[in-house]
Amino acid sequence: MTKFANNGQPPKALIAAVQRLLRPLIRGFIRFGLTYPLLSDILKRTYVEIADEDFRIYPDKSPSDSRISLLTRVHRKDVRKFRAEDMAPPLNLSGSSVAAQIIARWLGRDDLLDKEGHPIALPRLGENSFDTLAREISKDMHPRAMLDELVRSDTVRLDEDDIVHLNINAFLPRKDFDELAYYFGLNLHEHIAASVHNVSGKKNPFLDRSVHYSGLSAASVQVLKVDAERIGMAALLELNAKAQKLEAKDRSGTDTDQRMTFGIYFHHDRESKDE
Repeated sequence: MTKFANNGQPPKALIAAVQRLLRPLIRGFIRFGLTYPLLSDILKRTYVEIADEDFRIYPDKSPSDSRISLLTRVHRKDVRKFRAEDMAPPLNLSGSSVAAQIIARWLGRDDLLDKEGHPIALPRLGENSFDTLAREISKDMHPRAMLDELVRSDTVRLDEDDIVHLNINAFLPRKDFDELAYYFGLNLHEHIAASVHNVSGKKNPFLDRSVHYSGLSAASVQVLKVDAERIGMAALLELNAKAQKLEAKDRSGTDTDQRMTFGIYFHHDRESKDE
């Protein structure tokens, strides 16, 4: 394990870096309804999995629950529960966003659907209203706060007669969303894996380079964006062609358990203090 800087505590520079990289992730999580309770469940399970797989004292002997709890600070009863599950367990979806739960309830109740199975509009207040539906979901959050958030995200529309309309298209994922999400996980996983390898001080660091500039005009950024796409795509195509040839050559070999990823990205935004 990498040595810590201060009395067993993780380096402050690493904590600051993690806080920074989490900001766009958390922004996306909130947008998609991946709330803290659900993320916490994912994190605890992943901590236990990684400690079990990658931090063994003996390669052929699984660490004890106590050792995993010591390494991760996940409570031992949770460690025991996660390790006892034979298959990937269902996540704690009760921690999913209140908005998602309202939508699921709205679409799942026959009395809230018309003859074609489409969600009917609901009065904001009164019997069989949005207010009563929201209170069925959560006793801790005021229905008006839920409504305001759904309106903000274009999930519902509140008309001039105080009637709430569910916008079906607002929450149905795009047809290509599963593919986008897959490459979101794949590409970030590979980049982060390379960066963690490098910051851990291991030998043979991976390529991880970028160009940063600030104080640019929108027009200048657009010029650089076009150039980045042209240069980046040329590099991808060249490396892809070479990888295909090498893959074909290696098919006859036996020592072919390696994989590689080479990627490019370009991001621009207004400057801010926290990004």
